[in-house]
Order: sequence, then structure tokens, then C-alpha cells
Amino acid sequence: MAALARWCVQRRLVVVILWLVALGGVTTAAAVTGSAYSNDYEVPGTESGRATELLRDGFPDLGGDSDTVVWHTDSGSVRSADVEQTMTRTLDRIAALPGVAAVSGPYDGQGAGRISADGHTAYATVTFDDPAEEVDRGQAQAVVRTAGEARGDDLRVELGGSAIALTESSGGHLAEVVGVAVAGVVLFLAFGSLAASLLPLATALVSVGTAYAGIVLLGHVMTVADFAPMLGMLIGLGVGIDYALFIVTRHRRGLKRGLTVTEAVANAVATTGRAVVFAGATVCIALLGMLILRLGFLNGVAIAASLTVVLTVAASVTLLPALLSLIGMRALSRRERRHLTEHGPQPELPTGFAARWSAFVERHPKLLGALALGVITLLALPTFSLHLGTSDQGNNQQAATTRQAYDLLADGFGPGVNGPLTLVTQVHGAEDRLALDNLDATIRTTEGVASVTPVTYDTGGHTAYFTIVPESSPQSQRTSDLVDRLRTEVLPRAETGTSLDVQVGGVTAGYDDFADVIVGKLPVFVGVVIGLGCLLLLLAFRSVGIPLKAAVMNVAAVAAAFGVVVAIFQWGWGSELLGLGRAGPIEPFLPVIMVSVLFGLSMDYQVFLVSRMYEEWLETGDNRRAVRVGLAETSRVINSAAVIMISVFLAFVLSGDRVIAMFGIALAAAVALDAFVLRTLLVPALMHLLGGANWWLPGWLDRRMPRISIEPPEARAAHERLAAATDAEAADVLAKGREEEDVRDISG
Repeated sequence: MAALARWCVQRRLVVVILWLVALGGVTTAAAVTGSAYSNDYEVPGTESGRATELLRDGFPDLGGDSDTVVWHTDSGSVRSADVEQTMTRTLDRIAALPGVAAVSGPYDGQGAGRISADGHTAYATVTFDDPAEEVDRGQAQAVVRTAGEARGDDLRVELGGSAIALTESSGGHLAEVVGVAVAGVVLFLAFGSLAASLLPLATALVSVGTAYAGIVLLGHVMTVADFAPMLGMLIGLGVGIDYALFIVTRHRRGLKRGLTVTEAVANAVATTGRAVVFAGATVCIALLGMLILRLGFLNGVAIAASLTVVLTVAASVTLLPALLSLIGMRALSRRERRHLTEHGPQPELPTGFAARWSAFVERHPKLLGALALGVITLLALPTFSLHLGTSDQGNNQQAATTRQAYDLLADGFGPGVNGPLTLVTQVHGAEDRLALDNLDATIRTTEGVASVTPVTYDTGGHTAYFTIVPESSPQSQRTSDLVDRLRTEVLPRAETGTSLDVQVGGVTAGYDDFADVIVGKLPVFVGVVIGLGCLLLLLAFRSVGIPLKAAVMNVAAVAAAFGVVVAIFQWGWGSELLGLGRAGPIEPFLPVIMVSVLFGLSMDYQVFLVSRMYEEWLETGDNRRAVRVGLAETSRVINSAAVIMISVFLAFVLSGDRVIAMFGIALAAAVALDAFVLRTLLVPALMHLLGGANWWLPGWLDRRMPRISIEPPEARAAHERLAAATDAEAADVLAKGREEEDVRDISG
């Protein structure tokens, strides 16, 4: 690592130019090709998936996405001649647009049910040629624009549906700007040097910008969700700034000790840079763990996020050293440079609150450990009421046309109109037809059903479907209960004695099936991610206790973060205040992605904290000193890094996207708990209580394990000398060179 740093310093202009060329080239390619994202939640083999396939095969015209145009008048009736004339003309124009397969309005013979009982609201169904994930955004915008032209003083026109949602802009790049600005302020307060505070930002922006454009290109070769670039940017900005912060902090410490710029850079990369690479590897392993679920939708998210992390790590150990050499001694503030000139090099010792806190934890490990455990347990309790399901457009921002259309339909026709269920089956003769007619009547009397459309057969009479409108909204637990009731009670009874095999599809059914598949695979996924993370820590720290504690802490952080998400988004505690819409279920894919990201990020602080403790342990063999020094020397930088990461993550609440806001709040909560409760409270308290057992490793395992270490070569040499010496000899070796004690030698 030191050799890499020296190479980057010697060829600093080349390194900077190469990164800028990479950024420009990939961005240009992304701009030329455009995006091709796809939110394909279908899971092959599920009942809702089979329903979609049957419907697509039997009724090709219904294979595209169905959206709605809703109009409302307060003073008159939608049946009035002027409203009917205006909207009929508008619907005819929409039907003629490219990409639109059909439009079904309320003014033809079969459309009476599309006018509300009070006559103030009506809607039409717009069916596109393609599914929502394949609809061209320009075609959807043309539909929105054409419908909007019909608006008048007393005529509201709104649109809803998945394709229409593609046209709604997010919060732009406000979230990124706010997050980066706050990070810049924190960095300047931490360093006191404008040049030093700008470098982590520059490094993160270049790497994340390159990754963002790379994800756009990735969407052309595999399924990548539309929120993947924003998620990658969220993760990349957080970890990228943090990784650079750790390296710059170590570099500044080297300069204060009298090292030259080149020596300080090489030392920072050889020590903290190793931890950065290791931490990045744990994040990537956690993210790539999603691949074992074998869901195309999540594969793209995993690879996109991992690409971002890889590039941020690469920039931290190549671009950052080059930039550090360019600014030279300006990495220190003017006051620090003046002090260095006047008083000469001095080691930077942990002082102030960090040192006092470290000693306080050493004196009261049981009390503080119990307090931290209580906080985590309390926050994790809401996780037990987690409800996975569809988050419908009733959760969108109040001003969005999709939210306005949703509310108009719910008020005029009931909330179930926003997410009807579709029942599809193959038909094998007159007996099946008779059974379907009877089923129609049975379903009308089923609890939770508001209405049922007549059975519709394809041209050959081999496939039939009918639509059920639930009494509750698509995201309601009552609708999920209705899906279960149909599948387990109503339909099995109706199919008895026939060849019918009725499949239940629709938005709610699809999300429920998706959630069931994920929940079923979640234990294996979590086990693999935790197992691989523990294996890496075992190899790095050569201890059984360190990886086991890390696994428990990471699970605790994830559970507490889930609790916060459930309280805000599912229970609705402050969701409207934050502009995140009404309370609703948690997206089915969120637990998997959050577990991956949170597990990877929580490993970062574990690595940075314990690696410093490990260095001290290798040099002294004193557990109390190792924990005390490690906490005292890293707590300030970890807290600064946490504040930056929390600021970046919380800024993404401003994105206007509910899913990204969930990620932002979950990650911010996890980092806050990880940095301020787990790593500075619970971990050091436990390590003090366990003593030398923290570093225990069976001899037979030690001999068989490969040597993969985070610490620099000189620390490994110290470890080998310490292991080879007797107790008396070790005491003599450790006593040499200690002419005076500093704060690190003073026990708590």
C-alpha cells in the first residue's frame, strides 16, 4: 500500500487526469445511451406471476401497463354535455398517441361504473403497449400533457398509475447538494483547513459521479431498478467522504509528527488505507450477498451499489494521495503550521473529551454497557410489527398528480379502485363456465370485496378473467388478508369438481408474493452475509471474540434501524411532517437491501475502531491500554465521520422519493446508533469486561489460517517479537523508550 501511495504521489498529475478522464468518458457514454432502468418485481413461479402470464397469453391487448385519467367537478356533473364533450375529445387524442394501446372511458355503453354515485368524478383507463418498466418516459409525458390540456376553471384532471409516475420529478439534486454542504462544514470544523476539508469531498464526488454514470450504462445489460443510482450515490457519498476523512486525519497526524508530505501520505495509506480497503471489501461482500437470493431485480441493485463502493475505495487510495501531495503542508491549518514551525514535531496525543470519555468507559463498563443495550432494545421493539407490502400512490407527495388522482378515486369510488385484483384461469368446457358464473356470485358476498366485474373470455373461450375491487386500499393489511382468503378458502371450494385453477394477481398480490419469497430466503441470506463478514474479521484480527461481537452488534444496529423505519413509515410517526406521505407498509425489497448496506456500513466503524486497538495490542499486549487508546484516538474521527454520514443520509429525505427516504432514514439511524451507542459505548465496555479473551484464538486455528492483516508491517513485526518473548523479556522490551508517560498510559 505504501508503494502504491508513493507511485500516486510521484505521478500525481497523471493520476488526477486519469480520474477526470474516466469521469468525463463514462458520463459522456451515459448521456449518449440514456437510461434503461426497470422496476421488475415479478418473481417466476409465484401465483401472481402465473396470473400475469395467463392474462398476457389470453389477452395480449391487456399486457401493457394500465393507468388512469381522473376528472372531477365540484359544481356540476361529469355527465354534463360540456364536460362529456371535452373529455371525450381528450380521450380520443390520448388513444391516438404513440405507445397507447387502448383507452376505455365512462361515456360508452359499458362505462357507467366509471362515474361516481354523486356524479362529480369519473375516470378512464389508459392501456399502454408495454409493461410499466418498458414504457418510454416521453410517451407517458405525452399522455400527461394531453390530459392536462383539458383542465378548466371547474374541471380538475389528474393522472395515476405506474407509467405516469415515471413523469414525476424527484427533488432534483437538492439532497446531494445539502448533504455535501453539511459534510463540508463538518470537515472544515474538524480540520480547520479549507484545502484539507475539500479533498474528501472532491474524492467522493469524482468516484461517485463516475459510478453514477456507470450504473446508467449497467442498466442496458441487466435489470437495474430506477432507484439504484440514487441509492448508489447515497452510499457512495457517505462512505467515500468517510474513507477520505480517515486517511486525511492519519496524514495530518503524520505531518504533525514531522514526516515529510510524501512520508505522511505513504504512512496514512499503509495504515488507515489498509483499513479502508478492508472496510470497503466488507461492504461489497454484504451487498453482493444479495446475489444468493437469485432475484434479477436485486442483482442489479447489488452490483450497482458495489460498483460505487469499489470506485470510492479506489479513489481513496489513489486519487486522494495525489491530491494530498498537491496541497502539501496546507493539509494543516495556518495555526497548526505555525505551531509546527515554532515548536517542532510533536506526537498528537488524545486529549480533551475523547481521552476523558475513554477513561470513563474503562471505569464503568457494566453500567454503560447495560445502558447501551437498553437503548438498542427499546428502538428495536417496533421491528416485531414489521408489515411488508405495496406502498401505493396514496403515499406520494400531496402535490403530485398521482396522489391527487389516487385521492379523487378513493373519495369517489372507494380506495380499492386504486388497486383491483385480477382473477385469471384457463377454461376447459361448459362445466368450467358454469362454475365461473357461480364463482362470480360467491365472490360478491366475500368479506372485503366491494365489487366484481363480469367474467370476460378470450376469443377462443379458453381463458377467462374478472376483476375484484377490494373495500380497502392496495397497501392495506385488509387487502392482503383478502388475497389470502381468496387463495385459501373461497377459490379452493369453488374449484372443487372442476378443472379450474384460478390464479389471483394484481398489485397487492404481486407485492405479497414478492415479500413471501424474500422473507423465505432472508435467513439464509443473513446467515451468509454474517458468516462471510465474521470470516474476514477472523482473518484480519486473528481473534474469535472480535468477529462474534461484531456480528451481534451489526444485527443489533440493523434491528434498531428497522424499528425507526417502522415507527416513521409504517406507524406514521412524523411521516406527514417530513413530507413522506401517509403511513403505509414497508417495501418488500427494503429489508434485504438494508441488511446488506447496514451490515457493510456498521463493519466500517468496527474495523476502524478495532484496528487501532489491535495495533496497540500487538505493540503492548495490554488489553486495557489497547481499548483505552483505541477508543481515545479514534472516537473523535469516528464521531466526525458519523456526523457527516448522517447528514448525507438525512439529506436524501429531500429527494421526494419515499423509497430513497426510507433508505436515508434507516442508514442515518443505523450510523448514529453504531457510532454513538455501539462503538463508543457497548463495544469498548464489553472489551474491557472480556479482557485478554478479546484476542483469543486457538493455536491449531492460528497455524492453519492464512496471514491477512490490516496492520502495517512494523506492527506485525512487533506482534511476532511479543509472541516470541517471555513475560519478563516482554516487560523489558515494552519498557524501553518510555522516558515519560503520556495520557495513553494513565489507566481509567
